[in-house]
Amino acid sequence: MLTNFQPRALPLHRLTRFVTKEAIARLLKIQPDHIWEIQRWAYVILVVGKGFSRFVSYADLPPVPHVALPDVPDILCWLRRWKEKRSPRFWVEFYAEQIQETFAAEELLAWGKLVNRIKYYRYLFANFH
Repeated sequence: MLTNFQPRALPLHRLTRFVTKEAIARLLKIQPDHIWEIQRWAYVILVVGKGFSRFVSYADLPPVPHVALPDVPDILCWLRRWKEKRSPRFWVEFYAEQIQETFAAEELLAWGKLVNRIKYYRYLFANFH
C-alpha cells in the first residue's frame, strides 16, 4: 500500500526570523505584555492578545541584527510591500528606540551593519531597476 505523505504545516516564510514581540507590539501600537500568542503561518502572522486578534504581514516587520542579515530576496519582499519605495515610518521609530536602548559597542555595530545593508540594497534597487 502506498501512502501519500502530506506535511502537517507549510514551510515558514523566509522573513520569519525577523518576527519579534517588540516589533509586533510597536506596529500594532500596544504594550508587549498584551500579546499572548504569536503564530507564524506560511504567509502571515496571527497575533492574539488581550481583546484582539490580528493578522500581520511578514513584510511589515523590520529586520533585527541578532539573526542572519537580510539578503536580496528579503529586501525584495519589503520593496514590494512598501508604497513609497522607502522604509515605513514605523521602521524608523522602531530602530531609533532599539538603538537608544543599546549600550554595548558590539550591538551598536550590529545595528549599524543592518541599517547600512538596508540602505545599500534600497539604493541599488531604486537606481538600477
